[in-house]
Amino acid sequence: MPDLSPETLVLGFIWYVAFLFSTTCHEAAHAYVAKLGGDTTAALGGQVSLNPIPHIRRAPFGMVVFPILSFLLSGGMIGWASAPYDPLWERRHPRRSAWMALAGPAANFTLMIIAALALRIGRSYHLLSYDPLTGKPGLVLLTLFIVFSLNLLLGTFNLLPVPPLDGSTGIMVFMTEDRAQRYLDWLRGNSFAMAGLLVGLVVFQRVFPIVQRVAFRIFF
Repeated sequence: MPDLSPETLVLGFIWYVAFLFSTTCHEAAHAYVAKLGGDTTAALGGQVSLNPIPHIRRAPFGMVVFPILSFLLSGGMIGWASAPYDPLWERRHPRRSAWMALAGPAANFTLMIIAALALRIGRSYHLLSYDPLTGKPGLVLLTLFIVFSLNLLLGTFNLLPVPPLDGSTGIMVFMTEDRAQRYLDWLRGNSFAMAGLLVGLVVFQRVFPIVQRVAFRIFF
């Protein structure tokens, strides 16, 4: 039976708001960069927006049900969302598609850096505090730390170069147009999504602790 104490519910609320905002920024960045590159599919669906509703409407299970269930069952929060795009546009402009893919993780890393700067400034000016009785972090401190940690995780995971993650198409920025076209023929012509996700999870479990240590050393 999950712990539903007031403290846990408050923590879950903070995690969910951070997840919702971070995921919305991620998908809005995809949609915006696609629009800049000539694909208005996501823009026409209202996804060039920080309003979470269009994103929730597209993936209600991944943005509402699964994150809440994962927190109640494991104490962590995971989920997913997606921004639509035109496959014909991707074929015509594979490198533009690559920049679209990289825009999502870039949004996460931007949020991570903003949270880290806010934490450092808050600590320097003694604006962030711990509860003197329990020693637990205050609400603002806890929220900033969750935003930092969550966006480091989301950005790193999505950069893995395995389908269906963003890194699998993002690597086309390092290819010529012809080579990117051939790569897309191979990538889209096979059903790699499930196998790629499993490989990505295994690799991520090994890589992320190292990334996390480096990030904490740099920012804190």
